[in-house]
Amino acid sequence: MERPVTGPDPAPRRVRVVLAERRGSRRLVRTRAEVEDQTEVGDVLLRGLVRTQLGLSLRLAGLVVVLLGVLPLLFALVPALGSVQVLGVRLPWLLLGLLAYPFLGLVGWAHTALAERVEQDFADLVDD
Repeated sequence: MERPVTGPDPAPRRVRVVLAERRGSRRLVRTRAEVEDQTEVGDVLLRGLVRTQLGLSLRLAGLVVVLLGVLPLLFALVPALGSVQVLGVRLPWLLLGLLAYPFLGLVGWAHTALAERVEQDFADLVDD
């Protein structure tokens, strides 16, 4: 029993496979609506976002204050450090006048990157 030759085989039909909806999807849609409608739940979520960003800012500001604020105190308590020269430049000028700016730039970059990650995590929570 041979099949009659009638031409090329017809293209197989495409089948669309749809995964079942996740159980939590209804909750996530509600979460976005809670934020957009400014309900109590949305307000709590937004306050959490603001609190997280404020904590990040305060921690990085504390780091800057401690690292840059302790240097003048150190030079005042140990005057011999003020006369140390590195590459012909006195140590206080080198640390506070030159190296402080790249440090502040690095802290600013870190703050931006971490704040964007916090915002992305919040958006993923709300939009997912």
